[in-house]
Amino acid sequence: MNLSMMEPLVSKLSHDYTCISVDLFGFGKSEEIENYENFDQYVRKLHEFLLSLQIEKPILIAHSFGVRIAILYALHYPTGPLILTGGAGIRKPLSFKKRIRQFLYKKGFAFKGSYDYERTSGFLRKVLVEVVSQDLREPMKKISVPVLLIWGEKDQETPLWMGKKMKKLIPCSELIVFQNEDHFAYYHESGRFCFIVREFLQGVDV
Repeated sequence: MNLSMMEPLVSKLSHDYTCISVDLFGFGKSEEIENYENFDQYVRKLHEFLLSLQIEKPILIAHSFGVRIAILYALHYPTGPLILTGGAGIRKPLSFKKRIRQFLYKKGFAFKGSYDYERTSGFLRKVLVEVVSQDLREPMKKISVPVLLIWGEKDQETPLWMGKKMKKLIPCSELIVFQNEDHFAYYHESGRFCFIVREFLQGVDV
């Protein structure tokens, strides 16, 4: 979500590609979206921003929350290949404990939210509440561009089973697993990550 986490990739890939790293709306130094309505608007605003830079068919590299954006972007707008790492977009099954909490919440009992939820407010909280309940399995089936999935074997935030599920759902996709790595595998092994990305892009029509 914060562009500083993408700087290792930009510094390595910019030798071969024009790279633009952005803070997503409401994060880092980027402003919130005024009169925010829904997540489709969030994606549309990104498209408008890229068009303002005369970028009409971007190659998107996305991590975690950003993967949700990349999936919906590819569904609605022209795009090049996608590189998705540690991606959110598949709703986790509710545990028995969470089902009980959800039931009690509906009955009027209040609980402290997740760490991400508790540290946000206003615009970002509204976005988070919407996307947490979003399941993008059906949109994934409609992606028509080549997709490279890179996952950390020990990712606890978006477990590897999600990457494997995305591999099955996205028609033209490949999955590469970084052994003994976590949710930030792309950052910890940026050199290896960028080498694989270059090989992937050289092998597809961009």
